[in-house]
Amino acid sequence: MELVPRISRAQSMDALSSQASIGGYKAVLLAAVQLPKYFPMLTTAAGTIAPAKVLVIGAGVAGLQAIATARRLGAVVEAFDVRPEVKEQVQSLGAQFIDVSFEEDTRGEGGYAKELSQAAQEHTQQVLTAHVQQSDVVITTAQVPGKRAPRIVTEAMVSGMKPGSVVVDMAADQGGNCAYSEAGATVVHHGVTIMGPINLPATVAADASQLYAKNISALLKLMVKDGALALDFDDEIISGACVTYGGEIRNERVKSMLETAAV
Repeated sequence: MELVPRISRAQSMDALSSQASIGGYKAVLLAAVQLPKYFPMLTTAAGTIAPAKVLVIGAGVAGLQAIATARRLGAVVEAFDVRPEVKEQVQSLGAQFIDVSFEEDTRGEGGYAKELSQAAQEHTQQVLTAHVQQSDVVITTAQVPGKRAPRIVTEAMVSGMKPGSVVVDMAADQGGNCAYSEAGATVVHHGVTIMGPINLPATVAADASQLYAKNISALLKLMVKDGALALDFDDEIISGACVTYGGEIRNERVKSMLETAAV
């Protein structure tokens, strides 16, 4: 299911997107529970409460849902992504986009971000440092298929954050976007809470199951004709989603991962 090409015709089969959307939503709720502040601005007889500042790193499906959820809760939201084309999507949700200029192509296949060079990663960290340290909440969602998650939030950034701040690292089970994050655990460093939740969609099981069932059903309808399996390898979706057939590994991404692992 995770190899289904991310093209318009396959949107109903895109399990990665349906589940990532749930993950982005739940990550913000976890942060809101952990943060010792309100998310919205409140004006009361006892004084005015400033809104929480939320930074979302990675504006894919999970990141965009995180932005939308944080905005609905009343936070002031900034977002960063290495792909400049997502700027309009970020702004349409009411968040400010952090522009970083790159001297290399940052767009990978299937709408994913591409793994950056070491120089580009260091440039990103320099630009983001001030934004991270001024934020009350940082949600990180950056992942590269078949690769270790890029380290974006460094030890120095975490140490410079305000006590009580919260980081939710949605890439923790792929190595983590944030220093000190541990998959499935919550770590406190210099007063900063770093959460590394895994399988967030499972915590919203009813809706996650409904959406995933729809993804599977849509793919099966493409693969089954008149009650029998009919694999048309000229179809981009079937060809892309098939890992192996007839003793041959057909998927190029899987081939590349196996070759890398062998090295």
